[in-house]
Amino acid sequence: MTTVASESTVPHAFVTDGQAEWETTGHGVRRKVLAHGPDLMLTRVAFETGGVGARHNHPHAQLSYVESGAFAYTIGEETQTLRTGDSCYVPPLAWHGVECLEAGVLVDAFTPRRDDFLA
Repeated sequence: MTTVASESTVPHAFVTDGQAEWETTGHGVRRKVLAHGPDLMLTRVAFETGGVGARHNHPHAQLSYVESGAFAYTIGEETQTLRTGDSCYVPPLAWHGVECLEAGVLVDAFTPRRDDFLA
């Protein structure tokens, strides 16, 4: 059986900021999918103050880097305030979520790629 890749799942080695489109994912939250291949994906998530990334889990390992702003970031039962330049690691299947304390942007990397973001 041969599987045909859809346009969205084809690896994107180079992605300019103008090529990536913002998608609204919640009240005060937008996401851009950046470069990706089957084993890795990079995204930017912009939050307005008070925006929430609802608590959830997924089978992907995730790294988050605070490009700007401040976030109350919860992983499991631990919450820390992360500010510009801070980062964290979310293991696969760990429950996690964020609340934006000061408008800003998170840069998230996932392994493997979040195909659900490409649908």
